[in-house]
This record gives sequence, C-alpha cells and structure tokens, in this order.
Amino acid sequence: MDGIRLGSSYTWSAARAAGVTRRQVERDGRRIGQGLYLSAATEPTLLERCRAWARVLPSSAAFGGVTAAVLAGAPLAEPSRPTVVTPPDVVVPARRELVTLVRTLAPADVRLLDGLRVTSGAQTFLDLAAVLPPHDLVAVGDALHRGRHLDADGLQERLARADRVRGVVRARACAPLLSPLAQSRPESLIRYWLLTSDLPAPTPQVAVTDRWGREVAHGDLGYSDWRVVIEYEGRQHAELDQFRRDVDRYSLMGADGWLLLRFADQHLRAPHTVVDRTRRALLSRGWRPGQR
Repeated sequence: MDGIRLGSSYTWSAARAAGVTRRQVERDGRRIGQGLYLSAATEPTLLERCRAWARVLPSSAAFGGVTAAVLAGAPLAEPSRPTVVTPPDVVVPARRELVTLVRTLAPADVRLLDGLRVTSGAQTFLDLAAVLPPHDLVAVGDALHRGRHLDADGLQERLARADRVRGVVRARACAPLLSPLAQSRPESLIRYWLLTSDLPAPTPQVAVTDRWGREVAHGDLGYSDWRVVIEYEGRQHAELDQFRRDVDRYSLMGADGWLLLRFADQHLRAPHTVVDRTRRALLSRGWRPGQR
C-alpha cells in the first residue's frame, strides 16, 4: 500500500496511524467487521479471518466450536461467522460477525494452532456434542483423533469434569466409538452405523490376508473372522492409477476368499442399506445373530 506494510489484516486505527489515507483503506481493504479489514491481496479463508479477529479480541479469548474443528481439519462446512469462546469475567462487545460462547476453561482446554488460541480437541468435541447428531460427532471426533488434536486420555479427563454441561451425555456416549484409524468422514459414518447396530464391531483398516496368513492388502473396514471387507469408493477411486491399484487389490481379496462390499456416496444417505447388506454378507459367511 504505497510502501506502507500493514500485513494481511489490519484495523482502521492502525492503518490511519501508519499514514494510510481513508481512500487507500477503502480501495485496498475488505471490511470483515467494524474497523477491521483484510487486505484485498489476501484470500478470505477461515484461518485468515480468525487471524484478523485475533487482533481485536481479548487475549483470553479462543476460537471454538465449528471454527476450531474446521481449523483442525474436521469434515465440517466452513462457518460464515467464526465462533469465539470467552471466560465469564470477560466482556466482549456484541458483533454480528461473530458467534460468542461463554465458557469456564482450564489451561488444558486451550491450545495454539497456527498461532491462534483455539479450544483443545477435547473441549471442541464436547462443545460440538451439544449441536451435532451422533454420527456427525463421531466423524468429527475421528478427524480430530486422526490429526492428533485429540486422544482418548485427554478426552476422558475433559468429560470427567463436565458434569451438567450441555451435550456431555452425547459426548460420553460417542467417545468410546472414536478411532484415529478412520481415513475419511464416509468411513466414520459407515463404522458408526455398524457399531450402533446388532452386528459385530468392524475392524478399521482391517488386514486382508492370503491363504498362508500373509497380509496382501488392507480394507477400510472388515471382519477377519468371517473374511468380509468393506470399502468406501470416493471420487479419488475414479482416477486411472488408483482404479488400477484397486482392481489389483480387489482381485487379491477375492482370490484369497474375502467377500468385498463396496459402498459409494449414495449409500451415505441410506444407513439401513449399509447395515442390511453387511448383515447379509456376514450371514453368508457363517455369522449368526448374537455373535460378537
């Protein structure tokens, strides 16, 4: 901005103090809140918007809820308004561009992510338990687990001191279902539907073995005892190289006696279909109701 460096975001007062004219601010800045701007050269991602808001928020504030989850890579839509968590004794002026939550947080409930104060994975999971249905909560929890933003011990400790907190019952029910091995939201959803059915618990990233017991491949989910493997076919499986690898892998599975079930995006809207087909596959391999 005519030799004046303000960074990717700035406040009106900081820009004016640095000698930037009103017209220059209006030409360069993208207003995201009262007196707060993103440079027009900066992509208005959630991360950049949060970095901008951090300039004007109290030092004790942290980004939480869906905002913290998305920043950590969870499979949720990017929110149009960042969620900010503040202690009860801190007053933050109401801003329609923000969602504000009041929480009493221990030091362990806040961490740094990309230079921003955000709620910990365990705190984020607990907050989202109040607003997400169980299957989505498990998918988010798996993603936080996979990204090493969450671990079983830390989650158990946070939930143990969350008596009477909104969402804690759902959080405690879903916590044992989480796994860091799920590689995508669809895998998490399919595993959730199977875990909450009357079927045995599937193994994530199940090892597929040949007749001599050697590992020849891995499946998204499966049942080694009945040699049933479940695969979710995402868009990446249509790429030529991946398609060829899949054909080879599926041939090995079939040659060594594994029954393969393949699901795609249309099945994510039909949990009963996923469970029913898995049940029929298990029954065909000798499983009987009541066996776990």
